[in-house]
Amino acid sequence: MDLTQQIILGIIQGVTEWIPISSEGLLLFVNSNFFEPIELNLFLRQALLLHLGTFFAALIYFRKEVLILTEGLFNYRYSDSETRRTLRFLFIATLISGVLGLAILNFIEIIQINEMPFTSATVNIVVGFFLLVTGIFQLRASNAGFRRAYHLKDSDSIFLGILQGFAVIPGLSRSGLTVSGLLFRKVNDTTALKLSFIMSLPIVLLGNVFLNFNSFIFIKEMFFALIVSFAFGLMTIHLLMEFSRKVKFGHFVIAFGLLVLAAGVFNIIF
Repeated sequence: MDLTQQIILGIIQGVTEWIPISSEGLLLFVNSNFFEPIELNLFLRQALLLHLGTFFAALIYFRKEVLILTEGLFNYRYSDSETRRTLRFLFIATLISGVLGLAILNFIEIIQINEMPFTSATVNIVVGFFLLVTGIFQLRASNAGFRRAYHLKDSDSIFLGILQGFAVIPGLSRSGLTVSGLLFRKVNDTTALKLSFIMSLPIVLLGNVFLNFNSFIFIKEMFFALIVSFAFGLMTIHLLMEFSRKVKFGHFVIAFGLLVLAAGVFNIIF
C-alpha cells in the first residue's frame, strides 16, 4: 500500500473505532472499492496493526482505569471486589475471543487457499450482510440496565468473549456487539461503554503479538498509518464515545449495510 492509501485507512480507523459501525468493515469496503485489493487474511492482519494506533489512544484515555487494573493484577488478593471481578471478566473474555478469533482467521485463510474469489462485489455483500446483523443486534439492546462492574459474572465473560471473537469478521462491529451484549446482560450504558473499550486493549495487543510480531517489517508507510490512526483516535475518542452513548446507531448501520449490499449486487450485475 502506498502512503496515501495508508494515511486514508489510518484516518478511517482513528475516527470510526469509537462508533459502532465496524471500523474493520469500513476499512475493507474502502480498500476493496477504491484501492488495489489485497488478500483478505493479509488485510485483516493489516487492520489489526492499524488498531494499535487506536489502542494507544484508548490506553491514554482510560489511563486511570488501566492503572487501577494493573495495580490490582499485581495485588489481586488485596484489591477491591470490583477490580477483581473486572480482571476476571477481562481474562476469560480475552481468552475466549482470542481462541475464537484465531479459529475464524484460520478458516478464512483455508478458504483463500482453496481459491475462493474475494472480489469487491463479494466483499461488499459479505460486509453489508454483517453490518445488517450488527445494526439489528444494536436495535434489540436496551439502555435500561442497572448492573455495574462488581456485578459481573463468568457467564457475562463467556458471552462477551464469544461476541468479541466473532467481531474479527468485517462488518461485525466489535464495539457495537460488545456494548449491545453488555446491555443485553443488563449492564448500565456508561459501564458497558467503558468495559467494551477496556476489553479491546488486551485482545488488540495480544493479537498483534501472536499474528504480526514474527512477520513484522518496518515500512515507513505503515508507520505513518499508525501515527495517523493514533492522532485521529486521540482527537476524536471523547466526542465520539459520548456521541455513541447518546445516539442509537442501529438504524444508521442497517442503512449503511443495505447500501453496501446494493453496491455488491450492482457490481455482480453490471
